[in-house]
Amino acid sequence: MTGIRGDAARRAGVPLVLATMLLLGGCATATGPGAAPPTPSPTPTPTVACPLVEGQTLPPECAPYDPDHAMAQNDRHRERMDLDEDARAAAAQPAADLQRSLETLQASGSISLDAVEQALDDAGLVDPQVMGDERAVAFGAAAPEGGCVFGELRADVVTVDVGGYIMDGGCLPAQ
Repeated sequence: MTGIRGDAARRAGVPLVLATMLLLGGCATATGPGAAPPTPSPTPTPTVACPLVEGQTLPPECAPYDPDHAMAQNDRHRERMDLDEDARAAAAQPAADLQRSLETLQASGSISLDAVEQALDDAGLVDPQVMGDERAVAFGAAAPEGGCVFGELRADVVTVDVGGYIMDGGCLPAQ
């Protein structure tokens, strides 16, 4: 019985050995006098950012960028978000009241940070932001139903606008 069992085991092992050789055969690389050396296919890796210039081809070590687009994105934090019509309508009266108060301040020549902050408070606006000096005061404050009332008071002009918050929060961009 051992002869038959041994013979059957050898026959069962042959397919296993063949399958293993086929699977592992793709893992070997040809070497020797007739084999060609493997050819690497290098891919250039950008190492420096280069501005796009019309009509010029950039070297492979450059990662191209559009400087005008980059500069525009750099100031995006100053842009205002959209404000829905309900919030805009709710800010209309406080903005009109503020306009009148600031025109009175302008006419009296009493331009100051404290005076503008008091005018914002009197108009029912909250979280005032004021910056400037006696020549010009930039201001912004939260409107009743969201968004901002913002503008500037100078000796020669009063501006009051209604809009959304700026992208980085608040009613006035950082200076």
